[in-house]
Amino acid sequence: MALPGPGPRPQDRPGLSSPPEPGQRPAGPGSALGTSGRSCPRAAPAARQPGPALRWFGAGSGSDTPNGGVLHASPAPPRCPERFPPCATAAPPAGKMIHSLFLINCSGDIFLEKHWKSVVSQSVCDYFFEAQEKAADVENVPPVISTPHHYLISIYREKLFFVSVIQTEVPPLFVIEFLHRVADTFQDYFGECSETAIKDNVVIVYELLEEMLDNGFPLATESNILKELIKPPTILRSVVNSITGSSNVGETLPTGQLSNIPWRRAGVKYTNNEAYFDVIEEIDAIIDKSGSTVFAEIQGVIDACIKLSGMPDLSLSFMNPRLLDDVSFHPCIRFKRWESERVLSFIPPDGSFRLISYRVSSQNLVAIPVYVKHNISFKENSSCGRFDVTIGPKQNMGKTIEGITVTVHMPKVVLNMNLSPTQGSYTFDPVTKVLTWDVGKITPQKLPGLKGMVNLQSGAPKPEENPSLNIQFKIQQLAISGLKVNRLDMYGEKYKPFKGVKYITKAGKFQVRT
Repeated sequence: MALPGPGPRPQDRPGLSSPPEPGQRPAGPGSALGTSGRSCPRAAPAARQPGPALRWFGAGSGSDTPNGGVLHASPAPPRCPERFPPCATAAPPAGKMIHSLFLINCSGDIFLEKHWKSVVSQSVCDYFFEAQEKAADVENVPPVISTPHHYLISIYREKLFFVSVIQTEVPPLFVIEFLHRVADTFQDYFGECSETAIKDNVVIVYELLEEMLDNGFPLATESNILKELIKPPTILRSVVNSITGSSNVGETLPTGQLSNIPWRRAGVKYTNNEAYFDVIEEIDAIIDKSGSTVFAEIQGVIDACIKLSGMPDLSLSFMNPRLLDDVSFHPCIRFKRWESERVLSFIPPDGSFRLISYRVSSQNLVAIPVYVKHNISFKENSSCGRFDVTIGPKQNMGKTIEGITVTVHMPKVVLNMNLSPTQGSYTFDPVTKVLTWDVGKITPQKLPGLKGMVNLQSGAPKPEENPSLNIQFKIQQLAISGLKVNRLDMYGEKYKPFKGVKYITKAGKFQVRT
């Protein structure tokens, strides 16, 4: 979808301020680290809120820390029963913020660890493994775990746990946000934040951690600055480095490090100038057995990919911005302009970044796009039960619902399931008791259904309650909240860029009770 062209220049428009000076941005929704994240029913370890770059100008250097990092690929130990404060002039808090960082995969293997100053034993992760075993789902592991001598603060990203070890009391969201920045940086550098990508680029990983955290305190987390300090890996650069013995470390000070817009480097040039925006919304909902909505909320983000030459000044306006609640901004956005006009005015970073995240909390504005008919029953003193589920479109506004997956955690007394799908395929794991039905795309001609018999343990009591259905789906070119981009204006440069916007709606924590 192409966006309209520019309007009047910023000096002709009231309320447009110059780029903010560091430490002078006013407080407001999303400007504090404690802005609301996901609420019921999503129980993620921590909600990510975009924040500014971190820079501590203080004592200590990552280069003089003994045992800076050790790579391990060993089995796990035995398992036992927004914003950051402006840092240019602020003194760091007493003590070290993060002492150690452990990266753990889904199998429980600690495959990478990094220490600042002293080495912390891997056995400290036993407390984390114990909490992981007690959690019903990987996303329900407590983000903050207290141990006799440490605090363990963790996030879960891309099937990996980032577990930090803290020895002094610090704001937990401060650490959580930093861990999200680390994961975002890995994804930006390597294309994905996975165990394989991290192991393949382990040298760059340690170089990045040294730059991002200085003696236990955040130093530089802005991607544009890091890419000038540590060059991203490429095949050509890897070959040259192996022949010449050189490294990826930059030899010059980043141009944006000490400017009032540190998120953008100077001298950016592109042959094709483009600006793309993705409006992505997730529906969190609880539907009761009668089909009524118990809870519904929309979590949304606007991701941008900006490849513009020079120093462009952008203004993004919406047709209905008042429906947004709890908006959290990238530091490039001029907050006063948003407060007065509900317009996003900013000098963008170069490349991909998250412009804003928001929430639509009014249940009246949340249109549930699918409905589910279900009949799950278990007979008393019987070794069988009945399973019958049908799913169909409810309010899709003319768009196709695709990528539908239904996941059901069956009771422990279930031995096996003999089902017949009218569309898609299903799998049942007799160990975890998880039924997964991959539906695919809904066609108006025939509604997908899955029905059959459930085999129970002989003599086992009837399950006390029926299982819930967890549904995933995706709708292209639709923002379920009704949010629409009006226009994108560019100032400061004379060329005309290509501009486009894409809308995606998908299920977050979407649960149907039976």
